[in-house]
Amino acid sequence: MIVVAVDPGREKCGVAVVAEDGRVLDQEVVATVWLADEIAARVHKFAPEAIVLGNGTTSRSAEETLRTALPDVPIEIVDEYRTTDDAKIAYWKANPPKGWRRFIPTTMQVPPDPVDDYVAVILAQRFLTKERKK
Repeated sequence: MIVVAVDPGREKCGVAVVAEDGRVLDQEVVATVWLADEIAARVHKFAPEAIVLGNGTTSRSAEETLRTALPDVPIEIVDEYRTTDDAKIAYWKANPPKGWRRFIPTTMQVPPDPVDDYVAVILAQRFLTKERKK
């Protein structure tokens, strides 16, 4: 099973393609205005079984946009509770601070890049974990 996950936002969205075994096949932060095109490209390339959508800020408008653009792909809504905190931890694991910043705990630092794509990965992992338990 492969899913495309979306962390919807007003200006930008996190997008990730994750396989059932946890492999991240693609992850990126994209402009919200291009969301339908970006997801359609990933649906075409990876043929996912579902689109996983976080239930946060602009999830209703994102869901409407995606249902219109991709009516044949099921959309599953996933709770976003504390995903940003988890995404910051994942970001720092993937991009450890360098130089003098390595002496400051990462919990006291703000990542220099958006973490929306890491949130999308976490949303996909939550969905896939729930599916495995069924």
